[in-house]
Amino acid sequence: MPTFDIVSKVDSQTFDNAMNNAKKEILNRYDFSTSKSTIDHDKKTNMITIVTEDDMRLKAIEDSIISRMVKQNLDAKSLDFGKEQYASGNMIRKEITVKEGIDKETAKKIVAKIKASGLKVQASMMDDQVRVQSKSIDDLQGVIALCRKEDFGQPLQFINMRN
Repeated sequence: MPTFDIVSKVDSQTFDNAMNNAKKEILNRYDFSTSKSTIDHDKKTNMITIVTEDDMRLKAIEDSIISRMVKQNLDAKSLDFGKEQYASGNMIRKEITVKEGIDKETAKKIVAKIKASGLKVQASMMDDQVRVQSKSIDDLQGVIALCRKEDFGQPLQFINMRN
């Protein structure tokens, strides 16, 4: 029976390249020459921590990260921007998490949308992915087209297409 999986992953090497390029861009900008801004990427927790002096610089760093991700063909929807917190002195800290995997709520939305489409497929949630199976490959391709049209709040990839 033909199947495929719907997942949400970010290529770690490409993302690391985008982060390094964003750091270089920020360090070389004239308006950041006297700044004490830092950008840290923790690969284990997939968390980006930005510490800077004011909102303008914070916004510039966020824009730089997003633009570098777009240039590396990564979807910026995979970033979850947290709230700004005041760190020591006049510094502002912001933590950005990189979403990996499909959470339960999004998986339920995907399965409900697939079932509502009327295609003869079976969709099931498995950990952080959704598996879709059908007797017809055409129906599976219809599910892929349906999921690409819909916005579920995070980027989706379609992998492991099997006959």
